[in-house]
Amino acid sequence: MKKSLVLLAGGILFVMGCNKSVSNEEGLPEQDAVATERHCAADEVLKEQIKADPSLRQRMDAIEEFTKRVAANPEQFRLVNGIIEIPVVFNVLYRTTAQNVALTQLQSQIDVLNEDFAATNADYNLTSTYNSVKAGNIGVRFVLDQVKRRSTTKTSWSTNDAMKKSAQGIVPTSPTTKLNIWVCNMGGGILGYAQFPGGNSATDGVVLDDNATGRTGTAAAPFNKGRTATHEVGHWMNLRHIWGDATCGNDQVGDTPTHNTANYGCPAAGHKSTCSGTPVEMTMNYMDYTDDACMYMFSIGQKSRMLAVFATGGPRNSFAQP
Repeated sequence: MKKSLVLLAGGILFVMGCNKSVSNEEGLPEQDAVATERHCAADEVLKEQIKADPSLRQRMDAIEEFTKRVAANPEQFRLVNGIIEIPVVFNVLYRTTAQNVALTQLQSQIDVLNEDFAATNADYNLTSTYNSVKAGNIGVRFVLDQVKRRSTTKTSWSTNDAMKKSAQGIVPTSPTTKLNIWVCNMGGGILGYAQFPGGNSATDGVVLDDNATGRTGTAAAPFNKGRTATHEVGHWMNLRHIWGDATCGNDQVGDTPTHNTANYGCPAAGHKSTCSGTPVEMTMNYMDYTDDACMYMFSIGQKSRMLAVFATGGPRNSFAQP
């Protein structure tokens, strides 16, 4: 169990940039370089956001307090529908033919999201360590709404949200009722990033590198099972990294163990934290940084936190409307 909840400045709205270490002997930028390890530049991006928008802290605090109230008394914030259907708009930006990912690859990403958020993924039962807190069906369903494509001369994209602007990218479609996912070739080793609830609707959504989208086509191991999107959509639904973005940090979820930091690759079973109590770390959680093949569950506490954003009065309640 976590220590008592402490509000963290990095909590709710920071844009998450997940880096991809790449194999390149000359150290030069590579087109569609294959990712070998996940990393994240969260703190730096958060500091820049707070500098640009000092009111960000107040919005983070307000959403966090609302989330706590929902967790304490969920019946007061009953969802309009039992299952929340989320239309997904893919915005594909490409310079090469390969980057113009096929519809089958995009549909495979929808399939992964539906499996992972409904706990019907084939690897869901791989662990017995945390059976008592495995979430099961989250109660959301994703449907492919439309695909927008734009040819570009840009070699790669960064985390400055340029892919979401009309000048070079594709503006989001109905972001208060549709989840926009931009698919493009990310530069600087970025694997993907997401905007947390409460941010500017003009930039709301998830960004994925084309090599980390779905499980067919250009998707490349070890991130070829669509879990980058599962992880980022978790952020979009207000989940934090399981290590709380600090040494032995707090992810604001009571049933996840305290992690030293991010885990990479595929840790051995029973991997223990050196934090207080030395708990076995939940390395198979979607909000850790392990390889796609080694993450396959959310916790019950994470489920409650995600559903709170769709509750009456929540920051994504518009998605729960008929």
